[in-house]
Amino acid sequence: QVRLVESGGGAVQAGSSLKLSCAGSGSYARIFSNNAMGWFRQAPGKEREHVGTISYRGGSTYYADSVKDRFVISRDNAKNVVYLTMDSLKPEDTAVYYCAVHRSGTYGVQSSYNYWGQGTQVTVSS
Repeated sequence: QVRLVESGGGAVQAGSSLKLSCAGSGSYARIFSNNAMGWFRQAPGKEREHVGTISYRGGSTYYADSVKDRFVISRDNAKNVVYLTMDSLKPEDTAVYYCAVHRSGTYGVQSSYNYWGQGTQVTVSS
């Protein structure tokens, strides 16, 4: 069984930075280094949206236009952890952030991911 746990969320002011982590356990260790990993977020009353994805070796990253140049995804395959470093946070970044294991298909589509964490709340005040 694969279990993903996000951490690092919190309440910050606009312009601040946060670094989220996504750690895997169980069977996750076996699949982690063989799969791309994605981050999604869901704001109150809105659809869950893709934030970005990192390739399985970490050599390539893909970001939504709304976070490009502010957010960076990285991974440490030895530790089975994926990170989302968020700089210059804006109130519109307020959401629950989820990490997920990419199975196949388009990176920006939720159905391309088959394992999800429970999420961590990020709140940005103006």
